[in-house]
Amino acid sequence: MKVLVIGSGSREHAIAWRLSQSPRVDKLLVAPGNAGTAAIATNLAVAATDIAALAQAVRDHGVDLTIVGPEIPLAEGIVDRFQELGLRIFGPTKAAAQIEASKGFAKELMRRHGIPSADGLSFDSYAEARRFIQQHDAPLVVKADGLAAGKGVTVAATREEALAALRASMEERTFGAAGERVVIEEYLEGREVSVFVFTDGEALSPIVAACDYKRVYDGDQGPNTGGMGSYSPPEFWEPSLTKEIEQRILQPTVQAMAQDGRAYRGVLYGGLIMTRQGPKVIEFNCRLGDPETQVIMPLLKTDLVDIVESVLEGNLTETPIQWSSEACVGVVIAAGGYPGEYQKGIAITGLNDVPEDIEVFHAGTKTSANKGDSSPEVITDGGRVLTVVGRGPSLAVARERVYAAAQGITFSGSFYRTDIALRPGDITMAGR
Repeated sequence: MKVLVIGSGSREHAIAWRLSQSPRVDKLLVAPGNAGTAAIATNLAVAATDIAALAQAVRDHGVDLTIVGPEIPLAEGIVDRFQELGLRIFGPTKAAAQIEASKGFAKELMRRHGIPSADGLSFDSYAEARRFIQQHDAPLVVKADGLAAGKGVTVAATREEALAALRASMEERTFGAAGERVVIEEYLEGREVSVFVFTDGEALSPIVAACDYKRVYDGDQGPNTGGMGSYSPPEFWEPSLTKEIEQRILQPTVQAMAQDGRAYRGVLYGGLIMTRQGPKVIEFNCRLGDPETQVIMPLLKTDLVDIVESVLEGNLTETPIQWSSEACVGVVIAAGGYPGEYQKGIAITGLNDVPEDIEVFHAGTKTSANKGDSSPEVITDGGRVLTVVGRGPSLAVARERVYAAAQGITFSGSFYRTDIALRPGDITMAGR
């Protein structure tokens, strides 16, 4: 079959990479893709948010199946539109994608159905939100209600920081329309973990878990980013956690969505925190994570096409899904200045000298124009440029392999965190 992956990041490169290994895929396309996807697929110059143009590209190229990577087209209703046109597409509908597109919606859903999460309230009035902060002790967590590329959350240690975050969101409109409404929550302490399941609206696949690092610098310092690295499986994971999270959080959420007339089909991503009272939800996402996808796709042993089709056909229970017992560590190489201002168009060296047991998933890259007879260079085109991924029989081995490889990939101003999966049990992350 012909398969289209929508998106341009490392997540989409990792998805395309796994699909490229399926004997069922004859032709693989990515829209708009990057320099990495161009090496394994055909890139289409169509924006991930241009739903009409994407639908036309599917018809023009005879695509049999479309897989959506990023959240914005899902929130804008690409699945609904494709279904109206009779086109096969994997992902939740616009109504179901509200679980990520509106933190207020997700908070109310969890409150009504008894799904454990932080106590919090939604506000669309700046004055009322300000009054709430002034009447409650810090620390507090201030979240833009809508989609803000992973940067709309502030863990405020003081009331002043909480008020500044509120002002940035609702008054200064730092996050645009996404910040017109906010959710203010209690601060939770514990280890964060990302959990993922495929679901056909009723059944769930086995949980796969990963830990990611949002802060830009070592030791979880600096501003939040889209993610600077990840690893799987978490060193604290055990079978009892799988059962508890499935029974108390994921299955009730899928059932709640169905009861609300928002049947959820696709990947459900729970951002959880392990508190003293047990796992609680920080947030839900309506797609695979970034950078977590880069460390779970290499561990997936089942054909991804088989999984996707079983979700679409409503028979997920008939497809056994297997994950490798190996460990996987991913390190993001970013452009100097990220997550602030950064330069583009810088040549990347070392990509042709990567060991065979290392994967490099591209995000902010493209190829330069041909210069005479020379081959086009891969140059930077974003803030998070690459995710370097290594596997091994343990986290320690995978970590050693990935950092050895990352040292050989450079461009002017490049940097990465040096503590991904380093003594992970010593790092306590706060609810974001």
